[in-house]
Amino acid sequence: MMRMPISGRVVSVVVCASVCAAITSCTVGPNYQRPGQNVPTTFKSASTRESDQPSLASNWWQLFGDPTLNKLEEDAILANTDLQAAMARVAQARAAARVTQSQFYPVVTLDPSMVRSRTPSGRVTSSGAVGGTLSSGGRTSNNYRIPFDVSYEVDIWGRIRRLNQASLAQVRSTEDAFEVVLQTLEADVAQDYFAIRSLDAQSKILSQNAESFRQQVSLTETQQRAGLVGPIDVRQAETQLNSTIAQEVETRRQRADLEHALAVLLGRPPSELTVNVQPLDLAPPTIPAGLPSDLLRRRPDVAQAEEDLIAANAQVGVATALYYPTVRLTGAAGFESVDLEHALDWENRIWSIGPSISFPIFNGGQLDANLAETKAKYEELAATYRGSVLAAFRDVEDSLTDLHLRADAAQAQNDAVKSAREYLRLSQVQYKGGLIPYLQVIDAERTLLTAELSAAQILNQRLASTVLLIKSLGGGWNPDHPATVPTTQP
Repeated sequence: MMRMPISGRVVSVVVCASVCAAITSCTVGPNYQRPGQNVPTTFKSASTRESDQPSLASNWWQLFGDPTLNKLEEDAILANTDLQAAMARVAQARAAARVTQSQFYPVVTLDPSMVRSRTPSGRVTSSGAVGGTLSSGGRTSNNYRIPFDVSYEVDIWGRIRRLNQASLAQVRSTEDAFEVVLQTLEADVAQDYFAIRSLDAQSKILSQNAESFRQQVSLTETQQRAGLVGPIDVRQAETQLNSTIAQEVETRRQRADLEHALAVLLGRPPSELTVNVQPLDLAPPTIPAGLPSDLLRRRPDVAQAEEDLIAANAQVGVATALYYPTVRLTGAAGFESVDLEHALDWENRIWSIGPSISFPIFNGGQLDANLAETKAKYEELAATYRGSVLAAFRDVEDSLTDLHLRADAAQAQNDAVKSAREYLRLSQVQYKGGLIPYLQVIDAERTLLTAELSAAQILNQRLASTVLLIKSLGGGWNPDHPATVPTTQP
């Protein structure tokens, strides 16, 4: 047999590689296109000032100017367990993507082996007596192999490229999911902290009223001993005092529960966190909402839904490629000898190379079912993506509406507090003049207490609505930065 010169073999390899490169430019399956979406031009609930472009930083909580809140947010980012779990999921997805990317390269394995065998007498063997020992009635021989095996799938139809697209989209999806967890954590910390301070304000109001009611009980008891009032006035004053004390105790219970919840967000046992008493007195900052069209790239949950859709679209291409032949290049090179001492001699070299092609002929409808499943999955995630966009618009509209109406409610409630104080003052004057019964004074006191508590609650609601607006606008998320989070070692 005539052997091809070395230069000819090199030319053949180069030609084959060029042909393979030209063939592998084909990638079956649909290329991704973002689904159409009806995007409004403005937010219905936004004022002219709120239509400006938002410029939220990643540390948006500093807008409230509260050093305690700043420290709590930083501690939560460092130690929250849900955030650490989300970061671990990102690491898993990145590792899975590297596994997929490894399919672009050939697989090379070293498979050394040593076989010692015996053949019966009278059998003709190719090895003859070389390397063997003759025994009565048979022959014993050794065989040493040191081969390098190579296997490579030629990605003619783009199956591996589509798999790589899907895995990279899943990486970006888990990074976006991490950002969703991060934003939720930051918002929860701020809301819990403001709620604790709101309860401090309410507890202060209740404590001050309870002290006033104690003095009122003492005065009423003195008046009863003097015969100026009856026992019913004393009982009414005592009832008012005890009811207020019960409300104050319940407020302290709610504060303790919120403090425990905040400790868990910070990755600590509840016993290790104490938030100093500080009644809430912050003014909510004004947050521009910008344009609805910009919202689609500022929300990590919307970005996550789209990356899931991109991965599903790539999986349709993977399922389509399974209809086409699979071409693999396999080869082996190494040494084989019956003598270990000469196993690596050049004349004992061996090699083989050759392609293999696998054609799908019949599989009981498996390929059709697989393709139908991937297409249905794509349609499901397309609907999920459109729903995420609509939910993002709703979140912003809800937060803007809440802010506007709660600001109006706060103004009305402040007026109600002023009126209730005047109502109480006039009631006390008329009671001292003997013009009205004590029951009306109690009603005035109860009215003022309720009005003051409602004002404190509305302020907390306004701050919570501001936090939710910031979160609904993306919370300063930058889609161009990969997910990273500092970690602490236990």
